[in-house]
Amino acid sequence: MECGDHRHWGLYGAAGLLLARRDTAGAVTDVVLQHRALWSDQGGTWGVPGGALDPSEDAVAGALRETREEAGVDPADVVVRATHVLDHGPWAYTTVVGEVAPGASVTPSATDPESLEVRWVPLAELGSLPLLPAFAAALPRLLTMLDGAAAAAGGAAAEDGAAEDGAAEESA
Repeated sequence: MECGDHRHWGLYGAAGLLLARRDTAGAVTDVVLQHRALWSDQGGTWGVPGGALDPSEDAVAGALRETREEAGVDPADVVVRATHVLDHGPWAYTTVVGEVAPGASVTPSATDPESLEVRWVPLAELGSLPLLPAFAAALPRLLTMLDGAAAAAGGAAAEDGAAEDGAAEESA
């Protein structure tokens, strides 16, 4: 999809999942990240598992499908807390913000050739990884959304349509 001076992957937009886990006190400790294959756009960087939406799916369904395909995460093990949209007019990237469902055990792994690695990354390690630039720009807002989810503890998912911070954009 052509969008100004960008080309984006996915005629119907794209989406990815920022999946978090918490310690017993409720603080986010780790997030699942994908180390992108070197042959891919912005290869060698880290971002959320995700990709192009199918014509008949919404962003949440697409992010959960892509995360199953790329990281082996069962959608039943995820509680969606919020979404963040980077809107470029004819194209949008939605970062779905979620956490591990109560009682679930998630062990992500690279399950297709689009990844060098997929794993839990401690929050303290995020600053030392080469993050996908759009994901790095969005990360403070996404982590704030997770903090808000903890405060709401069990409340309904929130939607953030503002694109001021960017999102984990995947371009082709």
